[in-house]
Amino acid sequence: MKPLFIVLEGIDSSGKSTQAELLYNYYLSITQPVVVSPEPTNGPIGKFIRTILSQQVNLYQNNQSFDRQMSYLFAADRHYHVYNQNEGILTLLRQKVTIISTRYYFSSLAYHCQNPRDWELVKSLNQEFPNPDLLIYLDIPLEICLTRLAERATPEVYENKHKLQQVKSNYQVIWREYQGLKLQLDATQSQEKIHQQIVEFIEKNLSSD
Repeated sequence: MKPLFIVLEGIDSSGKSTQAELLYNYYLSITQPVVVSPEPTNGPIGKFIRTILSQQVNLYQNNQSFDRQMSYLFAADRHYHVYNQNEGILTLLRQKVTIISTRYYFSSLAYHCQNPRDWELVKSLNQEFPNPDLLIYLDIPLEICLTRLAERATPEVYENKHKLQQVKSNYQVIWREYQGLKLQLDATQSQEKIHQQIVEFIEKNLSSD
């Protein structure tokens, strides 16, 4: 298979990391070089973002100001993710490595936008980043995600019902507007069934050079 840039999106606890791992193992089984490269990254800005999300560092308390600051931070971290010369997305693709990313600029649109002004800001910050070869959206009822999140010892800053309702609504808008290759799946299915559908879609639509 040719090297691909694949993005998994969905609200918190929708199963992105699980499907990324299953897809990673699939590529290993067919001897295709592959990495899982999530956002936030492990770069310096990504590590700072993680401290904010885990509520170890506080920014402005106003929700809209907080989201705007996060949109700038994520865009900076995403620039590192795409363009750093050691393990950036473009570097790895040139090396014939497939990249599986849990979250990309779609998450910034989903999590950092509350009004049309926010949409314009986030779009402008991310307009030069390349689209993935495939966007996969794992769609799951909010109630199921909230039940899963309740089992976590320390919730992250965005892991609450009000925010995730807005995020889910934003994802619906993103999905309607995005014109690239995309696959939406019912994330209430078994992990194995979801994985099978992803692999079948890739083999059908993206398997040739």
